Amino acid sequence: MRTRALFFFFAAGVILFSPGVAQTQRPDINYDESKVPQYVLPDALTMANGERVSTAKRWRDKRRGEILQLFEEHVYGTTPGKKIPVKSEVIAADKAALGGTAIRKEVTLYFTSDKNGPRMDLLMYLPATAKGRVPVFLGLGFSGNQGVRADPGIRLSTQWMRNGGPGVVDNRATEASRGASASSWAVEKILERGYGLVTAYYGDLDPDFDDGFQNGIHPLFYHPGQTRPDPGEWGSIGAWAWGLSRALDYLEKDDSVDAKRVAVFGHSRLGKTSLWAGAQDERFAIVISNDSGCGGAALSRRRFGETVKVINDAFPHWFCANFRKYSDAEDKLPVDQHMLLALIAPRPVYVASAEEDRWADPKGEFLSLVHADQVYRLLGKEGLGVTDMPPVNTPAGKTTGYHIRTGGHAVTDYDWAQYLNFADRHFRRAN
Repeated sequence: MRTRALFFFFAAGVILFSPGVAQTQRPDINYDESKVPQYVLPDALTMANGERVSTAKRWRDKRRGEILQLFEEHVYGTTPGKKIPVKSEVIAADKAALGGTAIRKEVTLYFTSDKNGPRMDLLMYLPATAKGRVPVFLGLGFSGNQGVRADPGIRLSTQWMRNGGPGVVDNRATEASRGASASSWAVEKILERGYGLVTAYYGDLDPDFDDGFQNGIHPLFYHPGQTRPDPGEWGSIGAWAWGLSRALDYLEKDDSVDAKRVAVFGHSRLGKTSLWAGAQDERFAIVISNDSGCGGAALSRRRFGETVKVINDAFPHWFCANFRKYSDAEDKLPVDQHMLLALIAPRPVYVASAEEDRWADPKGEFLSLVHADQVYRLLGKEGLGVTDMPPVNTPAGKTTGYHIRTGGHAVTDYDWAQYLNFADRHFRRAN
């Protein structure tokens, strides 16, 4: 049995849980399908007052907002409504990158007037032969933009990073970190299909440790006297999702990008982030979650693999403080993750799992899509179109998509092949 412990190491630039010792440390972790408790999911189409939602208008006008508010209050926290001015600056551009096949551009988004203050660095690869605006995949990464390619021209991140990753010394990236996560970003394949890729380091927005929300963007939104978010206000996932929307703001102004065809992508905790970003910001045309697990695509009530208690104990900064009330009390949650996917409807969403990544509960990820189907159908879309989990390495779906592949917790070329096929179906049809 593969099990996972709650400490970190890096593989191919992706933060993973180390297998092998959790069974002795966490004997309550369940990997036995027969021990999944009986549960009743909250109905996405039943209002809090018991009224049944039977029209698309009622969903849009009432129920969608009601569910979004429940996720804000109980899971991810409310994103501040305060608008801050964001200034952009093109730092570098290479029109003959990757042997002349790509345009590489680096753009910095400044969140204050102080250029030494909080900022987010974007790395963009666009096909050099593009005749007009191109659709793009947008995603946050774990190792800094220099990890995407072993390219000395990419600016080295100066942000805090978790020790243990390739080329990370004293919590800072070194030259040896270049290309550390290249296997997770199929840059050439993306460009060959006519898409662009835009990445940023998630630590630009909030460092991934429990620092009391002092070193990321959270303090920019504190009211006088406030020192940390209130119990119902955003945690790190909320901040990372906010950054994805700010990147999209910039892409709307870049005349090389078709900002109406942006697919937001994320792996693991950043898969949770992409789903929350896509639920809040309806400008994202496609939403992709890779191995997102608990707090992402997997149903919390199944208590399979990582649970709400485990994730809150290990990462208290990811969600809002209110979410801790549901540790070992998932049935009291007024929402479950199928409702998060339903918030993305009628836009396409793709959920991917890995056969060996039981920590992320592949079946629970699949079932979330199944239970979101009724909302897609209400809005005139086909949804997933299947109720039986497909075989390994056999993609399924229509407006929503799913696959479970061989292997473990990672982003692979197989995953990217499915995302590109999915984008082809939906972006080419809409063009």
